[in-house]
Amino acid sequence: MKKLIIIMISLLSAPNLVNAQQQPQFTHYMYNTVAVNPAYAGSRGALYAVAVNRNQWVGVDDAPRTSTISANTPLRNNKMGLGLSIMNDQAGYENFTSFYIDYSYTIKLKEEQFLSFGMKGGFSQYKIDEELFGFPSVYEDPAFQNKLNRWTPNIGAGAYYHSNKWYLGLSSPRLLSNDYNKNDDYVALERNHYYMIGGYVFDLSPNTKLKPSFSTKYTKGSPLSVEVSALFLLYEKFWIGGSFRHDDAIGALFDFKITKQFRAGYAYEYSFSDIRPYTSGSHEIILIYEFVFPTTKYKSPRYF
Repeated sequence: MKKLIIIMISLLSAPNLVNAQQQPQFTHYMYNTVAVNPAYAGSRGALYAVAVNRNQWVGVDDAPRTSTISANTPLRNNKMGLGLSIMNDQAGYENFTSFYIDYSYTIKLKEEQFLSFGMKGGFSQYKIDEELFGFPSVYEDPAFQNKLNRWTPNIGAGAYYHSNKWYLGLSSPRLLSNDYNKNDDYVALERNHYYMIGGYVFDLSPNTKLKPSFSTKYTKGSPLSVEVSALFLLYEKFWIGGSFRHDDAIGALFDFKITKQFRAGYAYEYSFSDIRPYTSGSHEIILIYEFVFPTTKYKSPRYF
């Protein structure tokens, strides 16, 4: 941690650009789509709520810990949807919290094919824990006189083309590059993120389906993030499969339909990046609740 503190102080003291905490990665990205694409809101034709808790790089002191809750639902005419996303992400002395509301509008293009457009709006807080300022090397540094505790507004937008068998989405959940710091020596920007997601469901047998999917994320100043996954659905109850994130990690995940409306799952990631010698991996737990309305526009089961 002493080395990390020295690096952090050196970066923040330099008169250049520093990136603030950015949106985290999730192994269960395919189940929490509304967090990155507001056009997804209401697309399932049901009230759909997701809670995810992720402990990243177990064994590394002050490694990232992320919790997120999201929910979305269609309105009565099934053309509009509403969503809500709340996320807390803590890494070391940095704490990032966001609250966002989503709105979508859906156009029916062909039989069982829909194109949705969405907008996202809300606020984010970026905060440095007070504990950091107890170090003499920190509170004596002029760059830390501003303690970085900012609430900033932001907006996002997205498009989502989908049927009951496949989907493709483009979005940017953060369109504004807010500066969390007002110090002239450096800036701490909330970077723009651009996502492309997609997936398809193949019928392998009456009781087995295969769902490959992908997620790509581009952020200026960071390498392109590409993740692919493949999940098998057995007897409409049990999902099991794996994931691969380029130059980062491989994972295994599963979830089980406990009742008609409630699912629970777990994922484990094994890192093969430079941090591999210091961590035993990352763990993720997901809970999903879905209440299907009698007027749902999809009569067949939904797979994403």
